[in-house]
Amino acid sequence: MHVTPLKWDGSSLSLLDQRLLPLQEVWIDCRTPSEVAEAIRTMVVRGAPAIGVSAAFGVALAAMRGEDLQEAARELKAARPTAVNLAWAVDRMLEHGGDRAEAERICAEDVEANKRLGRYGAALLGEQATVLTHCNAGALATAGYGTALGVIRAAVESGKRIAVFADETRPYLQGARLTAWELMHDNIDCTLITDNMSGHFFQQGAFDAVIVGADRIAANGDSANKIGTYTVAVLAQAHNVPFYIAAPVSTIDPACPNGAAIPIEERSASEVVDFAGSRVAPIGVHVRHPAFDVTPARLITAIITDRGVLHPPYEEAIREVFVERRRPGG
Repeated sequence: MHVTPLKWDGSSLSLLDQRLLPLQEVWIDCRTPSEVAEAIRTMVVRGAPAIGVSAAFGVALAAMRGEDLQEAARELKAARPTAVNLAWAVDRMLEHGGDRAEAERICAEDVEANKRLGRYGAALLGEQATVLTHCNAGALATAGYGTALGVIRAAVESGKRIAVFADETRPYLQGARLTAWELMHDNIDCTLITDNMSGHFFQQGAFDAVIVGADRIAANGDSANKIGTYTVAVLAQAHNVPFYIAAPVSTIDPACPNGAAIPIEERSASEVVDFAGSRVAPIGVHVRHPAFDVTPARLITAIITDRGVLHPPYEEAIREVFVERRRPGG
């Protein structure tokens, strides 16, 4: 059974504290929308789809407690601004009056969407392939199964021989702490490298493909993902390695025209100057900590979604996806 980052018992939301993995598996109970918002803000739960599902349950908790849904929605949306799934899930919950059954549907739909996405993406990989990934876009970043890692899981389940290289992903080490843990849990071949090693391995011809997730995809295909993704995309293009984004359609923001319009969250300097609780940089040094960067559409080979694989020109492909969704039965 694949790992899951959240559990819902009908009255409270339990979240696996991803800050403590892989050394400890601790679950945190959230019984109010404010507690869910705090868990999102402090990265107890992270990954765009998982954030969206958690926020949906946050709205459900507000409704069950008789709290103001609009106020709860504002607090949840403000928890992390870059991941569009958060606002998408909250708005959908508001349309249904905070009905907890709707949150349960959003959760179940995410798992099924990831499995469909995984099958579409697996078809792009050869019978034997080595894949580089960045950050964590696995079961821990979703309601289950994963996006980028969902593609890898689906490929392995179909009998393909897939090996994965995982960037450690400074400064929060999602690749080292989470991706490596997930892949080892599923007995999938995994090699951990530091972020500044990927260029060397590209040069050595080690990678057959790059697959990463996304926190927001603009209408023109520009994609925001964990900081460092753009660097990997540039390296992939320089070495003629296909670069794939894997994300459900709910991660696409058709109202966002391009990457320049995507809000980029800036996180605390302490996450950069401290390492495992110890100071590693001079006191008083200036620090910048954008949590995400934007990969231009021109560097993306294809976008793997639960509605199929999208190819350039992305404006047309994305427009068609949303036209299909509005059709009866779509």
